[in-house]
Amino acid sequence: MTDANTTIQNEIASQDVVVFMKGTPQMPQCGFSGQVVQILNYLGVPFKGVNVLADQSIREGIKAFSNWPTIPQIYVKGEFVGGCDITREMFQSGELQTFLAEKGVPVKTAAA
Repeated sequence: MTDANTTIQNEIASQDVVVFMKGTPQMPQCGFSGQVVQILNYLGVPFKGVNVLADQSIREGIKAFSNWPTIPQIYVKGEFVGGCDITREMFQSGELQTFLAEKGVPVKTAAA
């Protein structure tokens, strides 16, 4: 698992927002991954998608790495945020936008 952990750590460090997901941001392969992509795109947040379906060691490794059983998993500035449900709830309450802004991640604000 060490190689998978190293790869995961490098991916998380490679960009401010990283989503371990099924599929790609352009072609999500599950509804939960698709919802996270929609939220981040709506907010105009630049992010990197890591397709766990392309590498079984990453698919299993990310669950152990975060101690979180489901995919997608969202990391902001190296910090594990959660999965689809947590991201959606944070987005709906406005907490996600605040969290991202506090972390220095640019967020598109809705026109008033």
